[in-house]
Amino acid sequence: MKCNLMTFTSKQVYLNLLVKFFLLLVVLGLDSGLLFAEEMWRGLRVAPENRCAPYDRNDYRYPQSVELEIIRSMDGRIYSPYTGRYFKFRSQTDIEHMVATVEAHDSGLCARSNRVKHQFASDLDNLTLASPEVNRQQKSYFDAAEWLPHYNKCWFVHRNIQIRLEYQLTIDREEANAIDKVIENCDSFQMVFYEGTPYSPKPTSEWDENGDGRVTCKEARKAGIAPVYATHPAYKFMRDGDGDGVVCE
Repeated sequence: MKCNLMTFTSKQVYLNLLVKFFLLLVVLGLDSGLLFAEEMWRGLRVAPENRCAPYDRNDYRYPQSVELEIIRSMDGRIYSPYTGRYFKFRSQTDIEHMVATVEAHDSGLCARSNRVKHQFASDLDNLTLASPEVNRQQKSYFDAAEWLPHYNKCWFVHRNIQIRLEYQLTIDREEANAIDKVIENCDSFQMVFYEGTPYSPKPTSEWDENGDGRVTCKEARKAGIAPVYATHPAYKFMRDGDGDGVVCE
């Protein structure tokens, strides 16, 4: 009887240890997510953005020559798919990353080599043109949950998915939901060239400090754009007294 009691006690101790070990695994699993299968969406891993290394803009440099390649890909048109606008001069547009470099960095590229980062920054599949106002003040580094273009939404979100797949980037749940809502109403993922009027920019606060609709030489110099040539977007809001195509020489 004594032997049986000891055996029973030993079993209880062993079971208690097993229970404690299992509970420890559960706690560790909950903390690390190891006990749960990764959530996948359209071939992408769903995960919160994570900056695993500091972002350095120099890691995402690209040659200015890619602008000509973007224009060639649109049959020579200087066009912004986001607004359906056509431009007369290349100087009126910015090179725009559909998946912003900051967004890509926080979605997995932070752990990749500089070679891959440079490749991403120059990848034509992720590049288009946009007016400075849209690129710098509206789209910026936002993802699809935070910003969508007025035109070509279907093309934009499809490119977003494709570029993330190509570089094995993650996507957060909010962005995936936003893209799903767009795709529900898509019949095509091709870029549409809308019939539109030539782009007519408004002077932004970047140049027009006092907001009077004109740009003075004082404002141009302060903004660091002087001398201002006829090809610059600010030129049309300035007075070229001698008509030589250059203001604030």
